[in-house]
Amino acid sequence: MDEADGPGGTREIDKIDRRILRVLQADGRISNLKLAEAVHLSPTAVLERVRRLQRDGYILGYEARLDPARLGAGLLVFIEVLLDRTVHDVMDDFKAAVQSRPEILEAHLVAGGFDYLLKTRVADMGAYRQFIGNVIWTLPGVRETRTYAVMEEVKHTTQLPL
Repeated sequence: MDEADGPGGTREIDKIDRRILRVLQADGRISNLKLAEAVHLSPTAVLERVRRLQRDGYILGYEARLDPARLGAGLLVFIEVLLDRTVHDVMDDFKAAVQSRPEILEAHLVAGGFDYLLKTRVADMGAYRQFIGNVIWTLPGVRETRTYAVMEEVKHTTQLPL
Protein backbone atom coordinates (compact mmCIF):
# COMPACT_ATOMS: atom_id res chain seq x y z
CA MET A 1 0.00 0.00 0.00
CA ASP A 2 1.32 3.45 -0.98
CA GLU A 3 2.00 5.98 1.81
CA ALA A 4 -0.70 8.22 0.36
CA ASP A 5 -3.21 5.40 0.53
CA GLY A 6 -6.02 5.60 3.04
CA PRO A 7 -8.68 3.15 4.21
CA GLY A 8 -9.35 0.35 1.76
CA GLY A 9 -6.27 1.23 -0.31
CA THR A 10 -7.82 4.39 -1.74
CA ARG A 11 -5.76 7.53 -2.02
CA GLU A 12 -6.18 10.16 0.68
CA ILE A 13 -8.04 13.24 -0.44
CA ASP A 14 -6.54 16.70 -0.29
CA LYS A 15 -8.10 20.13 0.30
CA ILE A 16 -8.98 20.53 -3.39
CA ASP A 17 -10.80 17.19 -3.36
CA ARG A 18 -12.68 18.36 -0.27
CA ARG A 19 -13.66 21.59 -2.04
CA ILE A 20 -14.92 19.56 -4.99
CA LEU A 21 -16.96 17.36 -2.64
CA ARG A 22 -18.43 20.42 -0.86
CA VAL A 23 -19.54 21.95 -4.15
CA LEU A 24 -20.97 18.67 -5.44
CA GLN A 25 -22.90 18.11 -2.18
CA ALA A 26 -24.54 21.50 -2.62
CA ASP A 27 -25.22 21.01 -6.35
CA GLY A 28 -24.78 17.55 -7.81
CA ARG A 29 -25.89 18.81 -11.23
CA ILE A 30 -23.22 21.49 -11.56
CA SER A 31 -21.44 21.37 -14.89
CA ASN A 32 -17.80 20.35 -14.96
CA LEU A 33 -16.91 23.83 -16.25
CA LYS A 34 -18.69 25.59 -13.34
CA LEU A 35 -17.18 23.12 -10.87
CA ALA A 36 -13.72 23.84 -12.28
CA GLU A 37 -14.33 27.58 -11.87
CA ALA A 38 -15.56 27.08 -8.30
CA VAL A 39 -12.44 25.19 -7.23
CA HIS A 40 -9.98 27.13 -9.41
CA LEU A 41 -8.76 24.22 -11.55
CA SER A 42 -8.91 23.38 -15.23
CA PRO A 43 -11.96 21.39 -16.39
CA THR A 44 -9.70 18.46 -17.31
CA ALA A 45 -8.09 18.35 -13.87
CA VAL A 46 -11.49 18.55 -12.14
CA LEU A 47 -12.94 15.80 -14.31
CA GLU A 48 -9.97 13.57 -13.45
CA ARG A 49 -10.40 14.25 -9.74
CA VAL A 50 -14.18 13.63 -9.81
CA ARG A 51 -13.63 10.33 -11.64
CA ARG A 52 -11.03 9.32 -9.03
CA LEU A 53 -13.35 10.33 -6.17
CA GLN A 54 -16.08 8.17 -7.71
CA ARG A 55 -13.76 5.24 -8.39
CA ASP A 56 -12.35 5.36 -4.84
CA GLY A 57 -15.84 5.41 -3.32
CA TYR A 58 -15.89 8.94 -1.90
CA ILE A 59 -18.79 9.80 -4.23
CA LEU A 60 -21.45 7.10 -4.01
CA GLY A 61 -23.89 8.53 -6.56
CA TYR A 62 -26.16 11.41 -7.45
CA GLU A 63 -29.87 11.79 -6.87
CA ALA A 64 -32.65 14.35 -7.00
CA ARG A 65 -34.27 15.53 -3.75
CA LEU A 66 -38.03 15.14 -4.03
CA ASP A 67 -40.86 16.76 -2.07
CA PRO A 68 -42.44 13.92 -0.06
CA ALA A 69 -45.68 15.81 0.66
CA ARG A 70 -46.32 16.46 -3.04
CA LEU A 71 -45.71 12.78 -3.77
CA GLY A 72 -48.07 11.32 -1.17
CA ALA A 73 -45.48 10.56 1.50
CA GLY A 74 -45.90 13.56 3.79
CA LEU A 75 -45.76 11.77 7.14
CA LEU A 76 -42.27 10.99 8.42
CA VAL A 77 -42.21 8.29 11.10
CA PHE A 78 -39.33 6.73 13.02
CA ILE A 79 -39.89 3.25 14.39
CA GLU A 80 -37.86 1.48 17.05
CA VAL A 81 -37.95 -2.28 16.47
CA LEU A 82 -37.08 -4.88 19.06
CA LEU A 83 -36.59 -8.34 17.60
CA ASP A 84 -37.76 -11.53 19.24
CA ARG A 85 -34.22 -12.91 19.18
CA THR A 86 -31.00 -11.32 17.99
CA VAL A 87 -29.50 -14.35 16.33
CA HIS A 88 -28.01 -14.15 12.85
CA ASP A 89 -30.81 -15.96 11.00
CA VAL A 90 -33.54 -13.70 12.49
CA MET A 91 -31.48 -10.57 11.86
CA ASP A 92 -30.63 -11.64 8.31
CA ASP A 93 -34.29 -12.39 7.54
CA PHE A 94 -35.34 -9.04 9.02
CA LYS A 95 -32.69 -7.15 7.02
CA ALA A 96 -33.71 -8.87 3.78
CA ALA A 97 -37.40 -8.09 4.36
CA VAL A 98 -36.68 -4.44 5.16
CA GLN A 99 -34.72 -4.06 1.89
CA SER A 100 -37.84 -4.87 -0.14
CA ARG A 101 -40.07 -2.18 1.41
CA PRO A 102 -40.00 1.19 -0.39
CA GLU A 103 -41.72 2.97 2.53
CA ILE A 104 -38.68 2.17 4.69
CA LEU A 105 -36.14 4.80 3.71
CA GLU A 106 -33.45 3.86 6.21
CA ALA A 107 -32.85 0.95 8.59
CA HIS A 108 -30.10 1.03 11.18
CA LEU A 109 -28.92 -1.71 13.54
CA VAL A 110 -28.29 0.19 16.78
CA ALA A 111 -26.92 -0.38 20.26
CA GLY A 112 -29.26 0.29 23.16
CA GLY A 113 -32.73 -0.69 24.27
CA PHE A 114 -33.92 -1.86 20.85
CA ASP A 115 -32.37 -3.48 17.78
CA TYR A 116 -33.27 -1.39 14.73
CA LEU A 117 -34.28 2.18 14.03
CA LEU A 118 -36.36 2.58 10.87
CA LYS A 119 -37.04 5.83 9.03
CA THR A 120 -40.28 5.57 7.07
CA ARG A 121 -42.54 7.80 4.98
CA VAL A 122 -46.24 7.31 4.31
CA ALA A 123 -49.11 9.55 3.24
CA ASP A 124 -50.77 10.15 6.62
CA MET A 125 -51.63 8.57 9.95
CA GLY A 126 -54.27 6.30 8.36
CA ALA A 127 -51.67 4.99 5.93
CA TYR A 128 -49.28 4.53 8.83
CA ARG A 129 -51.83 2.44 10.78
CA GLN A 130 -52.12 0.15 7.75
CA PHE A 131 -48.35 0.08 7.25
CA ILE A 132 -47.56 -0.85 10.86
CA GLY A 133 -50.15 -3.65 10.84
CA ASN A 134 -49.67 -5.00 7.33
CA VAL A 135 -45.92 -4.53 6.98
CA ILE A 136 -43.95 -3.85 10.15
CA TRP A 137 -45.67 -6.45 12.31
CA THR A 138 -45.28 -9.05 9.54
CA LEU A 139 -41.50 -8.56 9.27
CA PRO A 140 -39.53 -11.58 10.52
CA GLY A 141 -38.76 -11.59 14.23
CA VAL A 142 -40.52 -8.37 15.28
CA ARG A 143 -41.47 -8.54 18.95
CA GLU A 144 -42.06 -4.90 19.86
CA THR A 145 -42.16 -1.47 18.20
CA ARG A 146 -42.26 2.14 19.30
CA THR A 147 -43.47 4.82 16.91
CA TYR A 148 -42.34 8.44 16.69
CA ALA A 149 -44.39 10.49 14.23
CA VAL A 150 -42.56 13.66 13.23
CA MET A 151 -44.59 16.82 13.85
CA GLU A 152 -42.02 19.20 12.31
CA GLU A 153 -38.85 18.44 10.39
CA VAL A 154 -36.47 21.01 11.85
CA LYS A 155 -33.36 20.05 9.86
CA HIS A 156 -32.81 17.69 6.97
CA THR A 157 -29.54 17.33 5.13
CA THR A 158 -27.44 14.64 3.58
CA GLN A 159 -24.40 16.91 3.37
CA LEU A 160 -21.38 15.76 5.36
CA PRO A 161 -19.18 18.35 7.07
CA LEU A 162 -15.92 18.59 5.09
